[in-house]
Amino acid sequence: MAGHDAGTQHQFTGIAKYFNSYTITGRRNCVLATYASLLAIGIFFKLKPKKQPAVTDK
Repeated sequence: MAGHDAGTQHQFTGIAKYFNSYTITGRRNCVLATYASLLAIGIFFKLKPKKQPAVTDK
């Protein structure tokens, strides 16, 4: 039959159950994981300590 495939004929196991391109939930989880990783990288660089200038004696 033609139409939207809701993933009823696919039996996923393991991580493929949550991250796949066949179901709306799987696609949503992929997008959320991508956004979360980009946010984590951004927060890491934002909170990373800045380099201190070298101490020089005058």
